[in-house]
Amino acid sequence: MIHYQLRCAAGHEFDGWFQNSEGFETQARTGLVTCPACGGTQVARALMAPAIPRKGGRRASPPPAAETPETPPPRTAVPALAQAAGGAMPDAVRTALRALREEVEKNCDYVGADFAEEARRIHYGEAPARGIYGESSPEEAEGLAEDGIAFARIPWVPRNDS
Repeated sequence: MIHYQLRCAAGHEFDGWFQNSEGFETQARTGLVTCPACGGTQVARALMAPAIPRKGGRRASPPPAAETPETPPPRTAVPALAQAAGGAMPDAVRTALRALREEVEKNCDYVGADFAEEARRIHYGEAPARGIYGESSPEEAEGLAEDGIAFARIPWVPRNDS
């Protein structure tokens, strides 16, 4: 998976995860990448500062808050997330999260509770590089972050058919 900082034609900045750079280009060209703020489909990559680890795989300083890896929330956490944000989740956000879930499920391998172990195997070249998703404990997620292994937390909303 590759992480890009993106900017829409209206100047809104947001980030996105893609299988590879060609995946981003294809999705952007066909209008599948949309701005979460305005819904615009004219999206381009914005400039990003690279995260360069020190010798030994540790970062020189902690990553910025926006790029801090986190563990996926339990599926029951979505209502709490909506409440914490001040009320019901807007339909546009719910639709975007469902589309993201469909893309992840279609393009990535589900590894369940073995997420942290498989992420490490991929990071160290012991398993083929590919997109994965699953669950991890807060301790496992902290260990991945300390080892400089990039991952992201995505609110997992129910499918349209459930």
